[in-house]
Order: sequence, then structure tokens, then C-alpha cells
Amino acid sequence: MKNIFKNTTLIAGLLFLSASLSLTSCNRSDDEADDLPQEELSDVLLKVTDASTGTSVVYDYQVNSTTNPNVKLVDGHTYNVEVMFKNGDEDATQEIKDAVDEHFLVYNFPNSDITLTRTDDPGFVRGDGNHVGIKTKWVVNTAIKNTSAPAQLVLTLYHEPVTVSEASSASGNGVVYGTHTGGETDAQANYNIIN
Repeated sequence: MKNIFKNTTLIAGLLFLSASLSLTSCNRSDDEADDLPQEELSDVLLKVTDASTGTSVVYDYQVNSTTNPNVKLVDGHTYNVEVMFKNGDEDATQEIKDAVDEHFLVYNFPNSDITLTRTDDPGFVRGDGNHVGIKTKWVVNTAIKNTSAPAQLVLTLYHEPVTVSEASSASGNGVVYGTHTGGETDAQANYNIIN
């Protein structure tokens, strides 16, 4: 009887240990400051300020939404753009700053002619010298290049990329600003560009 009790206790203990390990192994990182999984981000906001008028509009992409915000851009205008991340009512942007070397934003404008320059504050410059891309300047040459196709911004926040570059490359009828290798997606937000 004692043998059965010991075996039952041993098996129960091993099952508990196995369950505990499987629950903790899902965590991407042991660094608490860098814990910014996509499922905890509720909103990706773009604050778009027209440089000539100073007028600002905030466009709120809600994670897992079936609709995309319409970002109005005027050809020939320059805009200062700031990205903010929220988890409910809490600002999660500071978490990116706290782990700046672990994050990088890629801007993809597949049907627009927009010249983008990263203008981050020093706190959002990675150790490798690349700007994360929280603040940018957009010069809108042509907001919508092909009017028979949708114009969009696909904004992706990468977590722990192996390498990053601020370089741009052609993408369809537009441009992608930023490249990376490796890592995971912390958030991806889609915005429609309208004129």
C-alpha cells in the first residue's frame, strides 16, 4: 500500500512539474522589461501632424479589428508622425524604450510615393545606431499612385530582430522603409491611405 501511495505521489509530482514547465516555456524572453507580446497590445496609434498647419489627427488601429483607419494625406505636404502603443488605457510605448535594442519598426507603403525619414529622440536609437522609428517625417509625393488599387501603410513592430537597417526598398508600387532578419512580430497595424 505504501508503494502505491509513493508511486501515485511521484506521478502527480512529475505531472505538476511538467505542466509548470510547459506554461513557462511559452514566454519569449526572460527579460521582464522586454515583455511586450502582441496579444497584450490593444491599439497602435498614429499621430499625424501637418508640418505646415500644425494640425494633428490621431488614427487608432485596434488590434484584431476588421476595419482599418483611413489616414488622410495631401500630395505635396510634409507630416511629422509619431507611433504610440497602448494596452487598454495604458501607454505601452515606454516598454519599447526600456528595451530599445530589442525593437524595430518597418513601414511599408505598397501603393504610395512617400519619402520617410526616421526622426526619433535619442531614447529610441538602438545600440547599433539604427532608429526604432517611433517618430518619422513623411514627405508625400503621391499619396495614392494607382487609383484602381488601395493605398495602405502596413506598420510592423519587430521583437528581437537579429539585424536591422533603415534602408528602403521597392515594394509593389511603393516603398518599404526598414529591413530586418529574424525576430518575431510584436504588432502589425494596417491603415488605409486616402487623399
